[in-house]
Amino acid sequence: MELFLLALAPSVAICFFIYFKDKFNPEPKKLLVYSFLLGAFSIVPALALTYAVKYFFGINHTASATDTDELIYAFLVVALSEEGAKFFFLRLYAYPKKDFDEPFDGITYAVIISMGFATVENLLYVYDGGGLSTGIHRMFTAVPGHASFAVIMGYYVGMAKFSHRKHLQWIGLGLAVLLHGIYDACLFLHHYPIMVIGAILTVVVGIIYSFRAIKLHQDNSPFKNFKN
Repeated sequence: MELFLLALAPSVAICFFIYFKDKFNPEPKKLLVYSFLLGAFSIVPALALTYAVKYFFGINHTASATDTDELIYAFLVVALSEEGAKFFFLRLYAYPKKDFDEPFDGITYAVIISMGFATVENLLYVYDGGGLSTGIHRMFTAVPGHASFAVIMGYYVGMAKFSHRKHLQWIGLGLAVLLHGIYDACLFLHHYPIMVIGAILTVVVGIIYSFRAIKLHQDNSPFKNFKN
């Protein structure tokens, strides 16, 4: 139970944080629960795609892997499959909803979906031998990383829906994949301690970017004047 709560707590805390940041026109709780569950399920296609790409393209991710192999694995396998799966459910489920009625909602739904994914990923890590130390480590690195990548993705998806610049959604996906790939590459390359510092800095940059994105969508909310 301790490990379960440790795996669940950071994702739930971030969900509540982003819910209260959507202060002018909060989303229906039912849709948020469904989004979280879809995010949890999204780990299935993400893992399937990861293994399929590794198998068909012969990508090496073992102790003998070269730096080039690890970079390919980080960016084109893990980051692309995971962020792509989250993006797919964001566009398929949340994006068409009538309650997705302002740009900030892109951030809300993207983060909730991402936290569903992060929760299942956390459970897999802590119960697969990682234990307490892994859960604590991921609480301050991987989970905030997933959240910040999602904010950036959702920021652009929200702008894309309410403008004629539909290509912005692909920019959001691309930036999420880029940051996620940099974070994973820093960990996979094993050039300690420089790479660990690089991974932490990537998360910090993502969080700073995220707070700015949140504020911009809050300031430009069409519901702001009605709330005031």
